[in-house]
Amino acid sequence: MKTATIHSVCECQNKLGAELDEQRRAIKGWARERRTGRVLVAPAHSIIRKDAEVFEVAWACPFCTRNQVRLFDTEGLSFREPGAQPASP
Repeated sequence: MKTATIHSVCECQNKLGAELDEQRRAIKGWARERRTGRVLVAPAHSIIRKDAEVFEVAWACPFCTRNQVRLFDTEGLSFREPGAQPASP
């Protein structure tokens, strides 16, 4: 299964990331603390509208406990084959 990685920034300024499958569903999510680089699980959920060019991803930030929703364009996704070098979280 090919996957794509997306990134955003939370309101607390920590980095959010998620891995998506080819149907744009979130497989896993994470957050990286800005100051220390510590990585924690950040549950991610895709909000997809059928045949839409854009979709939303929502995260629960483990550092500030806020729920973040970000809009992404499907044209900006770059899928990689399994075993390819993954993007760092």
